[in-house]
Amino acid sequence: MTLKSRIVQFSTLGDFLTNPENETEMKDWAARAKNENGWFTEDNVLLSLKEIGQKFLSKEALESFTTNVSLPTQPKRVGIVAAGNIPLVGFHDMLCVLLSGHKALLKLSSNDTQLMLRIIQKMQELAPEYKEQLEVVDRIKDADAYIATGSDNSSRYFEHYFGKKPSIIRKNRSSVAVLTGNESTTDLRNLGNDIFRYFGLGCRNVSKIFVPKDYKFDTLYESIEYWNTIQLHHKYNNNYDYNKSIYLVNGDKHFDNGFLLLKEDERLVSPLSVVFYEHYENEADLNLKLQSYEGKLQCIVGESYIPFGESQSPNLNDFADGVNTMDFLMSL
Repeated sequence: MTLKSRIVQFSTLGDFLTNPENETEMKDWAARAKNENGWFTEDNVLLSLKEIGQKFLSKEALESFTTNVSLPTQPKRVGIVAAGNIPLVGFHDMLCVLLSGHKALLKLSSNDTQLMLRIIQKMQELAPEYKEQLEVVDRIKDADAYIATGSDNSSRYFEHYFGKKPSIIRKNRSSVAVLTGNESTTDLRNLGNDIFRYFGLGCRNVSKIFVPKDYKFDTLYESIEYWNTIQLHHKYNNNYDYNKSIYLVNGDKHFDNGFLLLKEDERLVSPLSVVFYEHYENEADLNLKLQSYEGKLQCIVGESYIPFGESQSPNLNDFADGVNTMDFLMSL
């Protein structure tokens, strides 16, 4: 297959995912995913499919993404250990491997098997050639290179088993927002998407905000009130009730609007249903705080950073951990 044919095939998949006439099938995919993983609601699955179709698989995006790509004369076998914290989070790695001309050995997460299998099946229906280029495996062995995504603990396992070969091994990352106090209601409303989309389970979800001294949270809470239906999801609400109980029992100072807890804390990663906040004195102080988290941040949201509301809407070249996957694959 030529690179041009790969672009055409994936853009055809993108057309399928974004075509309203296929809504019934997409909802069937969503139902299967929800049965497997209670966090994968229909709304979140359909959102993920739409984002992939529009931002990853448009012909224009694929052509721009592959401008400097040349297919290898000797394709390699690339093992992919996919995460499963949000719907189809492993799709980008799979796409990169196939676009680069290598063969993908894909180890799916038990939390995101059904949805990934559906999109793979559809891809192979549209382009039967990928039946030879993509293999879903229970255990990866004899690969020439590896891309593995997991926690800080699992990364040590990955480094032990995969570290002797070319590899990208991803660890825990989180995202933060920077507020100045001059944000509009629309900015803060959009920040709600960065916090709550996919229930805050993604590494691109905001888990901490930096605010100036004496910042008042009233407008923020008012602006994100439209997300109050998130408390109807029992898994999320169980986390909210648990964390609220802990703070009350321990006498920890916090703010509460009935579905989101705000707590002052210097730590980066907050529990589900909680966002930590930390004050900064001035821009220099803020920069020092951000620098202290070097290697731990996936995104920074704010006026001078990623626009509010767009952290969970990445483009093709927004590589996880800032490591260019395509450059890595082309170096093999």
